[in-house]
Amino acid sequence: MPTTRITFRGHDGSMLAARLDMPDGPHLATALFAHCFTCGKDIPAARRIAARLAGMGIAVLRFDFTGLGHSEGEFANTSFTSNVDDLIAACTYLDENGKPPSLLIGHSLGGAAVLKAASQIDQIKAVATLGAPFDPEHVTHNFADALPEIIAKGVSEVNLGGRPFNIGKSFIEDVAKGELTPAIAKLNAALLVLHAPQDAIVSIDNASQIFLAAKHPKSFVTLDDADHLITRAADAEYAADMIATWAGRYLPLNPPAPPPGAPEGIVRVSEADPNGFLQDVVSGPNHHALADEPAAYGGTNRGMSPYGFLSAGLGACTSMTIRMYARRKGWPLTHVSVDICHDKVHAQDAETGSGDKIDTWRRRIKLTGDLTDDQRQRLLEIAEKCPVHRTLERSSEVLTELEHAL
Repeated sequence: MPTTRITFRGHDGSMLAARLDMPDGPHLATALFAHCFTCGKDIPAARRIAARLAGMGIAVLRFDFTGLGHSEGEFANTSFTSNVDDLIAACTYLDENGKPPSLLIGHSLGGAAVLKAASQIDQIKAVATLGAPFDPEHVTHNFADALPEIIAKGVSEVNLGGRPFNIGKSFIEDVAKGELTPAIAKLNAALLVLHAPQDAIVSIDNASQIFLAAKHPKSFVTLDDADHLITRAADAEYAADMIATWAGRYLPLNPPAPPPGAPEGIVRVSEADPNGFLQDVVSGPNHHALADEPAAYGGTNRGMSPYGFLSAGLGACTSMTIRMYARRKGWPLTHVSVDICHDKVHAQDAETGSGDKIDTWRRRIKLTGDLTDDQRQRLLEIAEKCPVHRTLERSSEVLTELEHAL
């Protein structure tokens, strides 16, 4: 998953730090992720959800709100409204760079922000919230003891999660006016509410209120015993799976069609990514596969390696040959599996008398069923007569001709 560090201008002109997580394969849609109150784009939940969605073809932009993380600006001068404006600025950036977002995802107060922002962005087709409060003012309970000083002095330093933050009076006044009911009612997008019933920071009642205020289409998914920050990897990946699966009903997540089929009897291999090793493989008019190299060798690991295809051909042919013989004999063979391992060994080890290396395929065959020892031995002998086996054992000739491109 390629990740690019970028910056864009926020609501007040401050440069906001962001990461754009792109899919390894086709880019099917773009999502914008809004983090929780005083968190940041790099918290584990944001990273894991973005990575999971990118693996499903959805690019994800996650950024630090003004005054947080690596973004410029003073947090004390920000508000819930400024967070919404930063989200709109992020959407504008994506629009201008050819990746218009169609999915908004918000965590905690970020969830409230995406609900508010969605009604102001026409292209949004789906909105997902994670542990979001129905009332943005709910966030003030995190520093309730400091509220009198903030109101009296205009600003006060509070400790949140072991870190100091300056909270301004304008923030308190703004969240008090941040009612979401009108914005949720006007939401012209599908809504998915994800919330843990035992969330100790934002109670499950908030999810109920958000859900009831919204029109259909709307869905609710429980996060079971996940904590509010979704710190466990399994919980984050579950949430990402749910979001991607649900979004598939409202976003065009179909990958581009494979290349046109080759003529019957022809296997055609063509580059799918000139900057890597990914290949489109079509066999006749109906069959398509991907070939690639592992990430360790510069590929993206989205398909079998060339030698993997050779091994698959040997294994498939072996299994088919055994099945065909057992079926003809009426033997009680219930299942066949073949494990193939490819390696290169020194020819002298293979008793050829040559000092070169040769290819060796090790084949382990598992036969399931009430077979006699003689039947098993006979099926092993039949495996040796597999046509692909014979092709690999004897020398072959490859004839190559160059076709001039038009």
